[in-house]
Amino acid sequence: MTLRYPRIAREIIEKIERTQEEPIRAAADLFADRIAKGGLVHLFGAGHSRMGVEEIFPRIGSIVGYHPIVEMSLSYYTNVVGTMGLAQSLFLERVDGLGEVLLDNYVFDAERDAALVISSTGINNVPVEVALGLKKRGLTVAAITSVAHSSSVDSRHPSGKHLYEVADIVIDNCTPPGDAAIHVEGADFPVSPTSTLATVTIVHSVNHLLAEGLVARGVKPLVLGSPHFADQESARRNLAEYYGEFRRRTARPGA
Repeated sequence: MTLRYPRIAREIIEKIERTQEEPIRAAADLFADRIAKGGLVHLFGAGHSRMGVEEIFPRIGSIVGYHPIVEMSLSYYTNVVGTMGLAQSLFLERVDGLGEVLLDNYVFDAERDAALVISSTGINNVPVEVALGLKKRGLTVAAITSVAHSSSVDSRHPSGKHLYEVADIVIDNCTPPGDAAIHVEGADFPVSPTSTLATVTIVHSVNHLLAEGLVARGVKPLVLGSPHFADQESARRNLAEYYGEFRRRTARPGA
């Protein structure tokens, strides 16, 4: 029996490449403009969408200028039961007002900042509220979401809006409703989710174009290099510059 998941993964990635180049380029251009001006691109994701945030920044090959906004209570549920369990996370991501509580912890610059909100379902209260709150604060908001999934179910947010209806730039992750893609006879539900691989494909496509966009603007991207392919002194210097520039950008009055 051949492996089914690699074929499904290729189909999704090929669909992203075929249909999502325009919004991917639009997001990269927006982010390059804001980072070149000394601003930040704020990142938000809850649940497994947090993995998309962590894949963007910080990690090897990532560019300074991003600012992750993540909450452990919304995504750290590998205990399953007990402290920081799955039940709490599933409850909290549907609580009205929590998104605004999160955003009130940060200082935003409407002239120099932008944002990316990741939510494959695009229906839960917190990510929709975060996107609305960022727009209310004057930021242009990009989103990565599954339009097929989101458009097939009602939003849980009081506005009735889905994430794709709120964001200024919408990148469709091209994954199916329900996310999991393989039906196995004898199992009640499908297995093998697809949204993470799709999101990772999208964010690294954005980052490649972001780096090109910064260079085109005369700004050298500050990238975290692999310490395994540089001498120790160069690796330490790169890491110090990476920390220092992130600290400088995020040290805002009132923060």
